[in-house]
Amino acid sequence: MPIYNTVLLHIDPKETRRYAGLNKAKDFDEKLIEEACLEARLLAEPRGIWQLYDYDAAKQTVLAAPPFTMEGNLIAKHLAKAEKVIILSASVGDAIEDHVTKYFSEGRYAYSVILDAAATAAVEQVADAMEKAIEPKAAKEGYTMRWRFSPGYGDWPLDQQSEMVRLAESEKIGVHLSEASMLVPRKSITAIIGLVPQQTTPEPHTPNGCAACDKVDCPSRKSS
Repeated sequence: MPIYNTVLLHIDPKETRRYAGLNKAKDFDEKLIEEACLEARLLAEPRGIWQLYDYDAAKQTVLAAPPFTMEGNLIAKHLAKAEKVIILSASVGDAIEDHVTKYFSEGRYAYSVILDAAATAAVEQVADAMEKAIEPKAAKEGYTMRWRFSPGYGDWPLDQQSEMVRLAESEKIGVHLSEASMLVPRKSITAIIGLVPQQTTPEPHTPNGCAACDKVDCPSRKSS
C-alpha cells in the first residue's frame, strides 16, 4: 500500500491552457494563466496511492479478492502482454475546487475556468510523478511499464471506476465515488499500468492519452 506524498513546485501553463480549451485562443492574457497556476500550486494537496496485482491477460482480469474483469477491446490490447498491473489513484484535494466555485459565484468566469484547468494539469502531474517513482522499482523486478490507462479512455466503460477505487484503496487518500459515480474530490484520477516482462522486442503501439479517446471535438484535445 505505497502512499505517495509530494509538493508541486510548478504547474505547467501550457497544459493548463490546453485543459482550459485555449490552445487556439489569440491575444489571451497569459498573466491570468500564470496567476491560476500559482494559486493552484499553493492550494493543492497532492497525494497518491498504488497497489500491485497479478494479472490474467487471457481473461482480462485483475487477480484481486474479489477479481476484477475489465471490459473493452482497447484495454485488452494495451495489457495483452502484462503479467502484473499497478492500480493507482491520485488527487490534489478539494481546496482548489472550492476556490473555483467561489470565483465563479463572484462572476470571475474566465479565471475560474483557468483555475479549474490548472487543477487538472496538477493532478496529471502528480500521476506522472508517481509513474516516475514506480518505474525503477518495476525495472528492478524485471518489468517494463506501459503507459497509464484510465476508465473512460477508448471503449473502457467509465462505470468500472468503482472497481478501480476499490483496488487502488483510494479512500486512504480521501478519494471516493459520489452517488453519480464521479470521483470526489473532482480533481482526482484512477489509472492502471501494465507491467510487461523486459524484452528486446518492442511492444505494439496503442494510442496514448487523447489519441485513445474518440471525442475528436474535445477543446482540450492534444494536437497531433
